[in-house]
Amino acid sequence: MSVSQTIEAKLRAAFAPEYLEVVDDSETHRGHGGYREGGETHFNVVIRAAAFNGLSRVARQRAVNRALAEELSGPVHALALKVDGTT
Repeated sequence: MSVSQTIEAKLRAAFAPEYLEVVDDSETHRGHGGYREGGETHFNVVIRAAAFNGLSRVARQRAVNRALAEELSGPVHALALKVDGTT
C-alpha cells in the first residue's frame, strides 16, 4: 500500500469523513528538504467530518496528527491540513 493510500485508509477509519482529499504534493518540493525521489513525502489533506465538530482548529489538527503519527515519524516530511467539522 502506498503512503497516500495508508493516509487515506487511516483517516477514513479514524474519522469517517464525509469528504476527504489526499494529494501527494511531493514533486513541487523537488530540491527542498525532505524530498525523496519517487515522492510520497509531502501531502496536502482536506478532511471534513462530524468527529471534528466542537473542536478548535488546533485540536482538529492534533487529532489528525495522532491518527498519522507513524507516517509523520517516518516517510512523511510535510503535511498541510485543512480540517473542518460538518455544518
